[in-house]
Amino acid sequence: MKLRVGLIGLALALLLGESLALSPKGSAQENSAEATKRKVRVRMVPAYPALARQLKVTGKVKIEATVTADGHVTSTRVIGGSPLLVDSAIDAVKKWRFEATPKETTEIVEFEFDGRIAK
Repeated sequence: MKLRVGLIGLALALLLGESLALSPKGSAQENSAEATKRKVRVRMVPAYPALARQLKVTGKVKIEATVTADGHVTSTRVIGGSPLLVDSAIDAVKKWRFEATPKETTEIVEFEFDGRIAK
């Protein structure tokens, strides 16, 4: 009886673990008609925050930017990154200018803060 319960538990764990390990068929970003790769006309590099530099905080910040048809960033949403680095990245993205397109798009921008400069 204990063996049967153990086997059932093992099978269930394997089944659940495998379903979590499988990658999704697509992500919202890939499937969205709004997510594109517009060319950047004006690119600003974010300032490395003094506190982040002092604490030696490094890492990536990922921002989703809504871009108007004429290429201006109207809104941003943080997808990920250290709270010490996010504000600087948002300030930089808001100054970016993209090429004009027929309609508004959503762009994903990623910055890497490596301890010396932001890229």
